[in-house]
Amino acid sequence: MKTIEEVEARMTYPSAKLIEDMKGLDGDILLLGIGGKMGPTLGRLAVNAAKEAGVKKRIIGASRFSNSSLREELEQAGIETIAVDLLNDSELQKLPDVRNVLYMAGNKFGTAGNEHFTWAMNAYLPGRVAEKFRNSRIVAFSTGNVYPLTSLNHGGATEEHPTGPIGEYGQSCLGRERVFEHFARKYQIPMAIYRLNYAIDLRYGVLLEIAKAVKAGNPIDITMGHVNVIWQGDANEIALRALTVCSTPPTVLNVTGPETVSIRWAAEAFGERLGVKPSFVGEESTTALLSNAGKSHQLFGYPSVSLRDMIDWIADWVAEGGATWNKPTHFQERKGNY
Repeated sequence: MKTIEEVEARMTYPSAKLIEDMKGLDGDILLLGIGGKMGPTLGRLAVNAAKEAGVKKRIIGASRFSNSSLREELEQAGIETIAVDLLNDSELQKLPDVRNVLYMAGNKFGTAGNEHFTWAMNAYLPGRVAEKFRNSRIVAFSTGNVYPLTSLNHGGATEEHPTGPIGEYGQSCLGRERVFEHFARKYQIPMAIYRLNYAIDLRYGVLLEIAKAVKAGNPIDITMGHVNVIWQGDANEIALRALTVCSTPPTVLNVTGPETVSIRWAAEAFGERLGVKPSFVGEESTTALLSNAGKSHQLFGYPSVSLRDMIDWIADWVAEGGATWNKPTHFQERKGNY
């Protein structure tokens, strides 16, 4: 892939299984918080899947839209857009009632020193949204940060693993889940909790950060020595297909790739491709923030894009100076400070 257009086309091409699911899914789809990293390609994937399925659906994206050019791009792609401050209850109540809601709104970076806003976005707002959309099915985006660090020997936390978030961001995300679950039980809302870590694009993500550090000759901190990753296109597909497994109480899904990825191994793989010998600082810990996504793989199949494909694509992208976003993941963080 050589251009942004090729990257986004790869992420928004629906699989045969998604197309079949779309044929059987009743109602329109609303994406709350479409302006984030995943939202635009997720919206385009929904449009393309509905088109390929031959079904007529409104795909609606709601966001503050501080970037007006993004709103224009989404409209051109067939997504209806609504500018809204979700924390403004009068604006929230004016949103159209739809059968399917993907809740992507939240706050992570900048939590330190602004904890009150993070809690308002991540734990208060979900209750208001659940009240508003009590007659919808909801896929609520969450994060693997609701889990504690786990031993490498355990293969990552499953959905049954006790939660134990580190730091206020992770705590507020668990708050989001608990509030959504409360209203799911109160109103019998079919719901899925979508715990994602980490989505990968050629323009941002854990693998890009490692590749850029290798190319620049910067030492790589391997204290958080292992991670999970998934191609953003696969994460998008699972988010839409999760609408078919919503239940009360909520279905909980870990969403990531099947591998426990060694940071050292990934850096050395990039070094081979970029012709640079990586350097490291620190020593791998015996614990890491890891998820076991076997349940989602059982429901939806393994991701279509392999880890080695992602590494090959990102190495080429970095070698050729492809455009990137300045949106670091801070995957190295072990104390939950964002």
